[in-house]
Amino acid sequence: MRNTRTQFLGLLCFLLFLGLLLTNGFVNRIFAQQTDVDVFTQIEPIGNVLDEILKSYVYEPDLNEVVEGGLKGMMNALDEHSSYIPPDIYKELTDETQGEFDGIGVTIQLDENGNIMVFQPLEGSPAAEAGVYANDRIIRIDGVATKGMSLAEAAQLIKGPRGTVVKLTLLRPATEENTDNEILEVDIKRGTIPLESVVEARVLEGGIGYVRLSDFKRTSEEELRKVLKELDDQGMKSLVLDLRWNPGGLLDSSVDVCSLFLEANTLVTYTKERDLDTGELKEDMLLYTKGGPAEPMSFPLAILVNQFTASSSEIVTGALQFHKRALIVGQQTFGKGSVQTIIPLRRPVGSALRLTTALYYTPAEVTIHKQGILPDVELEMPEGHQRQLLDQMRQSFIDDPAKRRGAQNHGAVTGDAATEGSVEDTQLQRAVEILREDPVFENLMIKYHRDTKETQVAAAEEKKQAASPEAPAEAPASGTSETGTPPVQE
Repeated sequence: MRNTRTQFLGLLCFLLFLGLLLTNGFVNRIFAQQTDVDVFTQIEPIGNVLDEILKSYVYEPDLNEVVEGGLKGMMNALDEHSSYIPPDIYKELTDETQGEFDGIGVTIQLDENGNIMVFQPLEGSPAAEAGVYANDRIIRIDGVATKGMSLAEAAQLIKGPRGTVVKLTLLRPATEENTDNEILEVDIKRGTIPLESVVEARVLEGGIGYVRLSDFKRTSEEELRKVLKELDDQGMKSLVLDLRWNPGGLLDSSVDVCSLFLEANTLVTYTKERDLDTGELKEDMLLYTKGGPAEPMSFPLAILVNQFTASSSEIVTGALQFHKRALIVGQQTFGKGSVQTIIPLRRPVGSALRLTTALYYTPAEVTIHKQGILPDVELEMPEGHQRQLLDQMRQSFIDDPAKRRGAQNHGAVTGDAATEGSVEDTQLQRAVEILREDPVFENLMIKYHRDTKETQVAAAEEKKQAASPEAPAEAPASGTSETGTPPVQE
């Protein structure tokens, strides 16, 4: 009796699975693959495993949980940015780019070993105030080990109603300053996290504007345009746009921000997706600036970058560097050159996939995925120094909340007196020094700008493909959706 019931369930699941594949056009896509790939044979083990589970597992399995586990495994096998999004957190993910959300305010990603890693705590967030740093590994959440967890699962555990507490166990990797790994436990009280792109804006001595963007969301262009007008009214003569510690966000937002500094119809980026017939990358679409610039094209502009400048931030950096519209100061960027698309699923109802669907390319016709962009003026800041600086900036608005937006302490460059233990923002200081050298931006570009053949170098994957005699010539392309390095915020 049990075997008959099991066989019936197995057959029913197979028929349902087959029907789902057919109604989604999956069979057509299978036959569109290369002829030497027998996809039906390759996916046969999935059915065999499901049959064994139904037939032999000691308890009656919850098929919904089994299917969800299979979906998670498939997505995790692709790359560190693709993931399955269960129904209970799909809606929450829309909060990453608009409005506000309840949580602790960190962006997370998987590191090269599949560990949950903090990419960056958000400005003024409970996580930042509790002393969570970029590159911290989250090894336990409320005592639950995170090894093998997906980003969505970790986010679900970290998020919660404001006022509640989550305990994180962190592994802090060794640095030049601290040669040993540290294990830390922090209790963080969840709060409501406002999502603003512009987290600092002011005019420094000599009429040099300074604006720092935390990430790229739907409101970024509008916020930045408004701030530029305010700084213009205060006598701004040049600008430092700070994209350090900026993990990225929406691709469209990066194009909108570029539109504030470039002439209309200037190429910002393009993407390439996989051709089902050939398996090679092919043209998708191109993305150009719209409208006119908010500042004259001769207006002096410097951009600050570091190893945490990623994704949409790199799109802006690459475009403005290529078109000789900005001098880039700092250190090599992160190297996130892939585009993720959120794809809703019909079943399970309310769920979705976050799938890497394309690579984006700079106007220099290279993808910088896992390669990054080199600045025109290189100036390293050790990670320990960065942490001290961020703590110093954060402390300035903890002591005086009115300083959060306009007067954080970057050291002497922002007019703050040196005190015991204080540090200088050497990268901002260097950018300011350069802008003060000459009011004519063209002269600064001639002196400092590096050839983008040196600063925007093709990623290793692209070099390998280009070296293959079978690889066809590739035309520029472009895409939409997300580029954010950390796929999840909590």
